[in-house]
Amino acid sequence: MDVTLLGTGAPQGLPRPGCPCAACATAVGDEARAATALLVDGALLIDLTPGPAFAAARAGQSLAGVRQVLLSHPHNGPALEVPAGLPTPGRVADGRELALLDGHRVRALAVDIPGTGYEISGTGGERLLYLPPGAAPAGLEGNGGHDGTGGAGPYDLVLLDVLERPDALARLRASGAVDAATDVVAVHIDHGVPPGAELHRRLAAMGARTVPDGSTLVVGEYHAVPDLPRRTLVLGGARSGKSVEAERRLAAFPDVVYVATGGTRGGDEEWAERIALHRERRPSSWRTVETCDLVPLLEGAGPDRGAAGPALGGAGPDAAAEDSPLLIDCLALWLTHAMDEVGAWDDATWEAGGRRALRERTDALVAALRETHRPVVAVSNEVGSGVVPATAAGRRFRDELGRLNAAFGAECEQVLLVVAGQALALRG
Repeated sequence: MDVTLLGTGAPQGLPRPGCPCAACATAVGDEARAATALLVDGALLIDLTPGPAFAAARAGQSLAGVRQVLLSHPHNGPALEVPAGLPTPGRVADGRELALLDGHRVRALAVDIPGTGYEISGTGGERLLYLPPGAAPAGLEGNGGHDGTGGAGPYDLVLLDVLERPDALARLRASGAVDAATDVVAVHIDHGVPPGAELHRRLAAMGARTVPDGSTLVVGEYHAVPDLPRRTLVLGGARSGKSVEAERRLAAFPDVVYVATGGTRGGDEEWAERIALHRERRPSSWRTVETCDLVPLLEGAGPDRGAAGPALGGAGPDAAAEDSPLLIDCLALWLTHAMDEVGAWDDATWEAGGRRALRERTDALVAALRETHRPVVAVSNEVGSGVVPATAAGRRFRDELGRLNAAFGAECEQVLLVVAGQALALRG
């Protein structure tokens, strides 16, 4: 089954007409995208892009063989153009199945906004799922994929609004509808995404990709899934966007355990407001653990998982809690707690054994990270870029955090530095 993407953009396209934003200004060449539309084996057209006949011709295709035109969402972009000779566009009711004369079968799936998702099966048993812009599948949670996959296992190809709805991809992974071999392609791309290479980096971090308009995909054909690092360290200064970047990297995966090392500070309203903002950003499906005891969490997965450990993209509905990805925010607060416990702030205590005790704790943390079978994304503050603390204790904390960051980062496949909201890859 071949799928030609006549467009991969949002309903209004990218660039949007008359929009001066950076994403629209740089959306040229392969990064310019018309409204998303799919041509399946030249016989089935799903959604309409402006100038569909010309779009098909540019892709080396023809609409002459189209026998069915389906719409997936209420149209709010440019006026629909239905070329002469094409069937009248329609929609399939949720749960209903449509059999085409050429052997394709189309099943309509409910989504959580006005619109319809379509599961398309080819004559060879290959299957794809297409979701409308801004949509996630409805009714997938906790059912092992029965509502999402019809009990037929993971899809070969999934096309959805990954950037706007990463939670939709997380639901599909949790239900078993997407596994490590599923080709996940982002469509409905709008001008709210970062321009240029950052778009592709961000998608790769979620186990997805995008392709230029006019690309033809062979459903079921092997395609290298983006290599997802098991361990990632995200560094940055105050309000740099480091926590947002870390959360974004796991937003498309299910069963994430958010490890908050900050705890609570009674009577500190500003701190309570910071904690509340972090909680509101997290997906509701994430679990929160407030602790600085990180070693047992990192040791959670058993040795029978194998040397490679579980892949992020392969988490299924029955995955044990010990396999769930960890998001640790942040190492600086963990270090503060550790220094409190060993009395590292006092000069005499530090020299009398506090230094050794702290090194033992940091060594144990780094060793647990080296051996972990869990996917880990950790956040830390980048320090020492100019201001020298006025006190010996402050300088001690700066130095120890620098050492911890270096040791922790040495065990990570990927290290990022976030500056002014922009993630720079230092490794990986």
